[in-house]
Amino acid sequence: MRRSGVSLIIAALLSITPIRAADHSVEPIVSRIQREPVQSSALAAVGYSKRMHALEIEFRDGLTYRYLGVSPETYWAFTGANSKARYYNQNIRGRYRCLRVKPRQAR
Repeated sequence: MRRSGVSLIIAALLSITPIRAADHSVEPIVSRIQREPVQSSALAAVGYSKRMHALEIEFRDGLTYRYLGVSPETYWAFTGANSKARYYNQNIRGRYRCLRVKPRQAR
């Protein structure tokens, strides 16, 4: 049986399982991604690894998460957005698998 284009799209959308939060059953990871401070009401710093396609966001409350599979274009759009918190909520949150990052140790 041959499916129409619309039914293929619907089937693909139904098979997607969005990741709404970090997997707290996994130990937090240690990060070596350099993060830079940002001007934002909710975010403190962001960093990106082109090699891993990983975006790290440090929130003002001190929690840090690594979002996996983020394209360089999404990272540049995010860092260039007038409201980084709004861009995060509309384009990153719940759309990428994420891992909690251990706090950095004071040196």
